Amino acid sequence: MSARRRKSTTKGTEDEQPASPPSSRKGKHKSTGQEGAGGKRPFRSCEKARCPAKKPICFAGSERCAGDGYTSRWYHLSAGEHFCNECFDYYYRSHRDGYKLMSAWKREWSSYGKTEANLKMYMVDEVMPYWVQCTVSGCLKWRMLPNDVQLSRELIQKYCCGMVQVGKQSINNDACNQEEDHRVEQTNDENWLTLLMNPPLLKNSPAAPYLQEYYPDGVGLSATCKVATMGVRGGLSDEHSEDLHPYFQPFYQPEENGKALCVRPDVMEYDEVQEFPEFAREQQMYLGLRNLALALWNTNYKKVVTVEMCVEHLIVRGLVRIVCSRYLKVFLAFLTKKGLVNSGLMQNPHLIKDIIAENSKPDSVIIIGAGPSGLAAGRQLQNFGANVTMLESRNRIGGRIWDDKSLGVCVGKGAQIVNGCINNPIALMCEQAGIKMRKMHIRCDLVEEDGSVTDTTVDKRVDFHFNAMLDAIAEWRRDNENKLDDLSLAKKLQEMHETFIEETSLKFTAKEERLFQFHISNLEYACGCDLSKVSSLYWDQNENFAQFAGDHTLIEDGYMAVINKLGDGLDVRLNTAVKSIDYTGKDVIVQTDDGKTFKAQKVLVTVPLSILKRNLIGFKPALPTRKQEAINCLGAGIIEKIGLQFPSRFWSKKVIATDYFGHIPPAVDKRGMFSVFYDMTPPVRYLDYCLKCILISLFIL
Repeated sequence: MSARRRKSTTKGTEDEQPASPPSSRKGKHKSTGQEGAGGKRPFRSCEKARCPAKKPICFAGSERCAGDGYTSRWYHLSAGEHFCNECFDYYYRSHRDGYKLMSAWKREWSSYGKTEANLKMYMVDEVMPYWVQCTVSGCLKWRMLPNDVQLSRELIQKYCCGMVQVGKQSINNDACNQEEDHRVEQTNDENWLTLLMNPPLLKNSPAAPYLQEYYPDGVGLSATCKVATMGVRGGLSDEHSEDLHPYFQPFYQPEENGKALCVRPDVMEYDEVQEFPEFAREQQMYLGLRNLALALWNTNYKKVVTVEMCVEHLIVRGLVRIVCSRYLKVFLAFLTKKGLVNSGLMQNPHLIKDIIAENSKPDSVIIIGAGPSGLAAGRQLQNFGANVTMLESRNRIGGRIWDDKSLGVCVGKGAQIVNGCINNPIALMCEQAGIKMRKMHIRCDLVEEDGSVTDTTVDKRVDFHFNAMLDAIAEWRRDNENKLDDLSLAKKLQEMHETFIEETSLKFTAKEERLFQFHISNLEYACGCDLSKVSSLYWDQNENFAQFAGDHTLIEDGYMAVINKLGDGLDVRLNTAVKSIDYTGKDVIVQTDDGKTFKAQKVLVTVPLSILKRNLIGFKPALPTRKQEAINCLGAGIIEKIGLQFPSRFWSKKVIATDYFGHIPPAVDKRGMFSVFYDMTPPVRYLDYCLKCILISLFIL
C-alpha cells in the first residue's frame, strides 16, 4: 500500500482477542511451561516459534503484571520483549484504567496512520521501554530505561549508567561495572529481525517536516509523531519551516517525479533493494533510517553526517533501537558512496573514511583531467581515504570553466548559470562555501532587429505552435517505433510545420516566421549545434532521466569560485599531459608526454570527449568495442560567447525587470547569431548609467 495519504479502514485481528482464562477442563490448554511441585506451573515459555525466551519477562508493568512469573499467555513482540495476559487485559478490557489510554492513542493513530491500531502496536509505540547506550569511554553498555522515562536527544548525548534524567546523576563507575542485559547480546543474532513483530517507527525524526503529505507509518515514522502530522493538523510551525532550504528537497512528494537526486520516501529504490535485499519485503526500518540520514544532511549540509549524529536522533522504543544503531553504519556508508550525503566541498576525510568500509575503496587513484568532474571525483575519493593524484595538461584547473574579469565584472568563458538549483551539486557547493547566487527572472522579452519589443500575445502563440510541433514529432516516433528511418530534427520540424500550414490553411506572417526561427535557434542552443545535425529520434533522450528543477541562478563571482574551493587540498599536477595508459597488470601505469611515469590501483579518465575522439591518449589494451563505439557516436557542439561593455544600460527602457532578452533573427541564415543576451551588469544595474553595463551573447558555430 502506498504511503500517500488516503482514507483507510481498520479491522480487528486475532492478536487483539484476549486469551481465555485458565480452565479446569482436561485438554483445554497445552502446557508449554515447566511442571513444579504439586503439578503447578511456576512459569510459561513464549509460544512463538524459534523465540529463545524460555522464561519471558513482562515489560508493561500494570497493576496485576505477572512480571517474570506465570501467565496464561505471553504476547511476543521480539526475541527479548513480551507482555503478559494480565497486562493485555489491563489495556484491552473496557472497565480497566489502561483501556482509556489505549483508546485515546488508538483514535490518534487511526486519524493519521494507515496501519492497524491494535494493542501490540500500542505497546510498541507507547509502553515498551527505551534502550540507551552509556557514553562513558570504556563502558558503552546498553541499558534499559524505566518505562516512565522518555528518551531525548540530550539524554542520548549525556547518558551514563544509572542515569534516568540528564544532570541528575554523575558518572557511576559501580553502575558501569554491572553486567549488560543478556538480551542485548541476542540482538546480534542474524535472525533477530525475523522475530520482530512490528517494524520500528521513529518519533520526532528530522525527516518528519519533509514528509507532511505521507502517512507517517508508511515512511518509517510513528503516526503519533506530532511534527509528521502537522500538515494535516494545520501546517508546519515557523520553527520547523525555517530548517527547510528551498533548494534541498531530498524526497519526492506524492505524484511527483522527474526531479534529480530525489528518492521516494515510501519505497526503496532499485539499487537499495540490490544492496539490502533483506529489507525488500518489510521496508519500514530501512526507510525510517535512510530518511533520517537524508534529512539530517539536507538541514545541515556543512557538517558530516555521522553514525553518532544519526543515533542522537534515533527515538524508538525497544531493543530494536540497538539493532537500528548498528544498521545505521552500513546504510550511511551506502548513502555516502552514492553521493546523497556527505558530498560537495566537505573536507573531513578522517570522519568520512570512518563511515566507508575499508574494503570498498582503492588505496590509490590517478585522475586524468582537473575539470569539474575530475575535481569532484578527486574530492570524494580523497574523503573516502584514497590516495589521489590528478594529472592536468593545462596550466590551470577548471577545464572548460574559465572566468574573465577584464570588463570589470566576472564573465564566464564557459559556464556561469546554474540551470535548476533544486538538489543541484553546484548550488550545494555555493551554499557550503557562502558563494552568492543571484536568482534570474523567468521573463524573456523578444526584441526585433529594429529594437522593437514583440507583443507577448504573438510570442505565446508561436511558442505554443513550436511546442505542438515537437509533440507531434514525439507522437510520430511512438506510432512508428519499429519502422523508422532517422531524420534530422531540422528536417522533421520543417516537415511538420509545412504539413500544419497545408492542413489548416493558416498563414504565418513574416514576423511569425521569424519568431518560429527564434524558437528553433533556442533549441539549437540547448542542443549545442545546428538541428540539421540532431537526430529526430533521440534529440530529447535526456528527458528519460531526472532533471534539475527550480530557480535558474547566476554565480556573480563566477564558477571558478566554486572550482577553486573544490580543488583545495588536492594533489593536482599541472602541465602534465597524459600520453598512454597501460592497464594490463595489477597496477595501472600512466605515461606522460614529458616521460614521467605514475602508478596506481585505479585510473579515472575525465578528459573532454574531443580528446578521446582524436585518440590523443593511447590505451593498452585498447578500450572495449562498446566504449569506442560510444565515443565515436557521441557529438559535441561549439558555442561561442562574446561580452560587450556599454557606457549606459540603454536596453533597460525596452526590457524591464529581466536578466536576459531574446533577439529575433532577421532571416533564416542569421538564426542562432546572438539569439539571447544576458545582462551581466552588477546589482547597481538599475542605475541606467554605470561603467560596468555588460551584455553577453552566444552563437553556434
